[in-house]
Amino acid sequence: MPAVFLGHGNPMNAIEHNAFHASWVRLGKQLPRPKAVLCISAHWEAPGVRVTAARQPETIHDFYGFPDELFAVEYPAPGDPELARRVGALLQGHEVVLDDKRGLDHGAWGVLRPMYPAADVPIVQLSLDTRQPLQVHYDLARKLAPLRDEGVLILGSGNIVHNLQTFRYHDPAAPEWAIAFNEAVKRKFAAGDAAALIDYPGLSEHAKLAVPTVEHYLPLIYVLGVRHESDAFEFLNDVVHSSISMTSICIGEKRAA
Repeated sequence: MPAVFLGHGNPMNAIEHNAFHASWVRLGKQLPRPKAVLCISAHWEAPGVRVTAARQPETIHDFYGFPDELFAVEYPAPGDPELARRVGALLQGHEVVLDDKRGLDHGAWGVLRPMYPAADVPIVQLSLDTRQPLQVHYDLARKLAPLRDEGVLILGSGNIVHNLQTFRYHDPAAPEWAIAFNEAVKRKFAAGDAAALIDYPGLSEHAKLAVPTVEHYLPLIYVLGVRHESDAFEFLNDVVHSSISMTSICIGEKRAA
């Protein structure tokens, strides 16, 4: 099964019929049908390691200032407690909490709703402990790699460059520093240089501007961690919109539905 990192950007991409939304619709049709999805979203930060274990996770509207139409969205995809337990088993040695109360945040349903509009693919989310070094997250991801052979789509949802303080909604032109960091990440990913991506402050003098907080960058590390040396890869939505990068990466071979 391939694995995917998606730059999710503006929550409105979940419902607006724009190029990003259309690309997620196409991707859902191109990928092999997954048994389930394990999503690592920038929007679930928690201490330790937590996994959603509800049979029917609720749709979380974790944003404000958007139209009522977005708050009205429900994505009733089932959960997968068995997969949650499997994740816990793979992460043996870590204290994993199976959380049967947590629902799906917009980093998950915002991209999965266009990909699987019938909401018939089970979804499990994995939390991010942003107190931990990136190497810890990479090591966790390596332990999760066997899920790909079990038909599970591992999906990271974040943004390589994500600086809302410098974002200009009405001016999509990207500053040079955002482009430079995005390109540096792409080069290192293409080269398979996991160490450089883990130590991302060394990638560019602009790293602090591009990644002022780590939660949107971390989902990329999980997809990096489940990558096999032999995997093909493809960059998707390779656009930097002001100070948010929508660049996405699919690893492994897609096939037409």
